[in-house]
Amino acid sequence: MKPEELQKLQSFFRRRFNMTTIEVRGRPQKDDSAEVYIGDEFIGVLFRDDEDGDLSYNFTMAILDIDLE
Repeated sequence: MKPEELQKLQSFFRRRFNMTTIEVRGRPQKDDSAEVYIGDEFIGVLFRDDEDGDLSYNFTMAILDIDLE
């Protein structure tokens, strides 16, 4: 993803979750996805989907059972 696209997505996440510490970072060797962090903690992957001319993004976050305690 391009830097301006990453910035737009980061701004969206920060507004949506009211959290200024969320960062969207590009992935090395990948141009269709980015990593999402809160501070230094990795929380998930954001995938770009532009199939059939419709652009959308899918956010995937794994939650471990030990994190629920």
